Amino acid sequence: MSIVNRKIVLVSRPTGRPDDSNFRYVEEEVAPLDDGQVLVEVDLLGIDAFIRTTLDEGSFHRGAQIGGVIPALGVGEVLDSRDAGFAKGDKVFGPLSSQTHAVMPAFTLRKLDTNVAPANAWLGALGLTTGLTAYFGIVDVGRVKKGDTVVVSGAAGAVGSMAGQIARLSGADKVIGIAGGSHKTKFLVDELRFDAAIDYRNENVGARLDELAPNGIDVFFDNVGGEILDDVLMRIVEGSRIVICGAISQYEKMDDVRGPRNYLKLAERHATMEGFAVFHFAQHYARGEGQLAEWYRNGDIIMREQIEHGVENFPAVMNMLMTGGHHGKLLLKV
Repeated sequence: MSIVNRKIVLVSRPTGRPDDSNFRYVEEEVAPLDDGQVLVEVDLLGIDAFIRTTLDEGSFHRGAQIGGVIPALGVGEVLDSRDAGFAKGDKVFGPLSSQTHAVMPAFTLRKLDTNVAPANAWLGALGLTTGLTAYFGIVDVGRVKKGDTVVVSGAAGAVGSMAGQIARLSGADKVIGIAGGSHKTKFLVDELRFDAAIDYRNENVGARLDELAPNGIDVFFDNVGGEILDDVLMRIVEGSRIVICGAISQYEKMDDVRGPRNYLKLAERHATMEGFAVFHFAQHYARGEGQLAEWYRNGDIIMREQIEHGVENFPAVMNMLMTGGHHGKLLLKV
């Protein structure tokens, strides 16, 4: 019996925000497996900010090809295998992309132990682009310690929500989140136990930072860039650490990215600004995953998930992420 793969392919590269004209829905039969390949029925895809950057030619992340599927990390179940390391029924994680069925080289997949955590946790709390990214940004780059005041931008998103919780678990004296909308700031304080939250859409960020952090900011975990980064730089203290995880406010104009105006505050405060990507810490994945799994089992970290449905909605759900129309980890059940 043949299997039909339903997928979204890139037909043109967007300028600014992607629209329907940049994508096409395609159905095609799955080809027979070659040696070393595995057929995966995709269950969930993680909708991450890096996906937008792959649509641009020459992007830092592996780029989407014209006529090809869109890169995305996902979890699924093995339907067939021509590799000794995988068997039918195995739950796996890997770069499954914008499709319902993925024929993958075995070396690109990881078999998941669902006794440790459910499969979806490897896209969220334990995931490369979420939990592990937040962990290394807070622990290794930000070096958060007891007594620190920590500010997180994009705090109601997947990485930001994890970063704030990990900062608290690392001893921070105060954790302040910045997010868009009162429903998100309420989520940060009431559910994730941030000490305070700022609604950048309806409040003056600088003035609120002065109220909430009168003695200044020790660590800033930045997912947004732009004006918010400048507001924070004006309020850093001696030895502050600025962690550059992302700059989602700039991703639709990657050919015209603007840096901070107030960067000289780094020199004045003997502070550091350091960027990173999770793969820079590949040799430490086991440490990070072990700590995250312990916190996850103990209920010390919470990962709220928002699940949308249908592979045909992949472009719309990607735009939902870019415009902040979600809480926590945005997932697509294909």
